Amino acid sequence: MTSDTGISLLIVDDHPVVRDGLRGMFESAAGFTVLGEATNGVEALERAAALDPDVILMDLRMPGGGGVDAIAELTRRNARAKVLVLTTYDTDSDTLPAIEAGATGYLLKDAPRDELFTAVRAAAEGRTVLSPAVASRLVHAVRAPGNEPLSTREREVLALVAKGMSNRETARELFISEATVKTHLTHLYVKLGVKDRAAAVAVAYDRGILG
Repeated sequence: MTSDTGISLLIVDDHPVVRDGLRGMFESAAGFTVLGEATNGVEALERAAALDPDVILMDLRMPGGGGVDAIAELTRRNARAKVLVLTTYDTDSDTLPAIEAGATGYLLKDAPRDELFTAVRAAAEGRTVLSPAVASRLVHAVRAPGNEPLSTREREVLALVAKGMSNRETARELFISEATVKTHLTHLYVKLGVKDRAAAVAVAYDRGILG
């Protein structure tokens, strides 16, 4: 629920210039209030708990804590804030995990100013917002499973799964959260056209992904 000062925002990005630019953009427009900033996913969780923003503008790849893990944790906590991903990356290995983790929307940083404002307003209302490029990728991933190559991290997760490791053991081995392991598994299931771990391993060996 927005206040009399408009939609409240938390900006999460590891680049000071980007944070400054976004803050200036929103503070110069009516209907928005920037409550604070964070430089990575871990800090974002702390700031979100303290500030309780309506919308979090979240970058994905940040040293010290990525956006997907933060989104998954916010979802686990049933945080009130809606997360709108704002990044330069539109590959399947970025978009699907972020949305599966609980992001309300996904925009690219080259989005026009008015489009960004509209997206934030929509996110605050709980409506899904996707840039055209991201939307087409998601449609392709749903309609044509099994054709996308696995990312490096997905291969790492799959290799550990093939060794019989649990999600918790895999997370510990790769220094990521269990939620992120589950996200990677969900994503590679789609890519391989399977529904479980055993089938994923079998298909991966059959295709030469694991050897």
